Amino acid sequence: MFANGSQRPVLAGHGAREFGVTGRRVLLGVCGGIAAYKAAALASRLVQRGCILDVILTAEAQRFIAPLTFAALTHRRVYSSLWQDEPAIPHIALARENELLAVVPATANVIARLALGLADDLLTNAALAARIPFVVAPAMNTAMLEHPATQAHLATLRGRGVEVVEPGSGFLAEGEYGAGRLADEDTLVAAIERGLGRTGELTGERVLVTAGPTREAIDPVRFLSNGSTGTMGIEIAREALARGAAVDLILGPTLVVPPSGAHVVGVTTASEMFEAALTCAATATIAVATAAVADWRPARTFAQKVKKSDDPQTIALVRNPDILAALGARKNGTFLVGFAAETVDVDASARAKLAAKGLDAIAVNDVSGGRGFGTGSNSLALLWGAAGRTDLGQASKRELAVRFWDALATLRPKRG
Repeated sequence: MFANGSQRPVLAGHGAREFGVTGRRVLLGVCGGIAAYKAAALASRLVQRGCILDVILTAEAQRFIAPLTFAALTHRRVYSSLWQDEPAIPHIALARENELLAVVPATANVIARLALGLADDLLTNAALAARIPFVVAPAMNTAMLEHPATQAHLATLRGRGVEVVEPGSGFLAEGEYGAGRLADEDTLVAAIERGLGRTGELTGERVLVTAGPTREAIDPVRFLSNGSTGTMGIEIAREALARGAAVDLILGPTLVVPPSGAHVVGVTTASEMFEAALTCAATATIAVATAAVADWRPARTFAQKVKKSDDPQTIALVRNPDILAALGARKNGTFLVGFAAETVDVDASARAKLAAKGLDAIAVNDVSGGRGFGTGSNSLALLWGAAGRTDLGQASKRELAVRFWDALATLRPKRG
């Protein structure tokens, strides 16, 4: 039985618990773009829902919208300068008094300064001093958004655990149509609520995540592998970092960029992942095994490329070590969660794996027809015990990582 009196964990953003903004303190940074007027509508909505809102306007933002607008909406002083006459140092006080920083809209210039750690005005100083959840909502012309420099800066911010609210497509100020339009108000509010829900419940925990595929060489140019990109595990690691955990990420070959705050151990083969996982598991309080590990490897690896031949070819295979079973046998208090990608009898197959490998819970998805692979959306269900089950639904892997940790918070015994 869970804290809500049911047999199912309560999930944020999935038809149950809502974090909300009532009584919560949010610092809103507004940058100089035409979308600045939409920040006023967002401020009004947050205040109507009971949020205590402090606003920083950049000098450029004040060319589009006046401080008086936000002062009238928030019933609070609006900040714009490092040199305001304040009893406290404003950028430090604002960063420490608030629970979340949201930059809406975020221009290409401010995104670059945030990524590089530059601090030359009140907003960027406050951002550098902030140790709170951070939401950035870009808005700019398509050409600027798609520029490699902007994309690199956004990737840097994501790697630090910043939630980047993807802009939409639509009519732009320049009279063009394309990507770069500020995300809609509902999406922005949801991102802020999600950030406020990160209460740091994983502070003090050490989380081990295995992710990605493994590769088993046949010869220097050929290998046995699978279609996993590691995205689900990377997002689970990213969310664990956002909730305060120290994270060891054992990562197979992938082009997906891992979060920079994690201790990343790159591996190629199942044997390498086995050794790295067991080493990190010794200090882990939670282990989440999402990796798509090759069950078999070639009995022989050729030193040179095998030439094409008309003769029938066979490859003898040998079993790889079972990483999940080894973690289950040695967990010694570690809360262990496995992942199962199944094509038939999905729940039954996953529940058999749950019992056989000594897991505390298992997340399962149906990958028949190639579903679940790649960087797009996925669907998951979480199983535990003899009959426990909750559906995490279908969503982006980023959102599923949030739901995963929300669900796990109700399943995992509290420490101490």
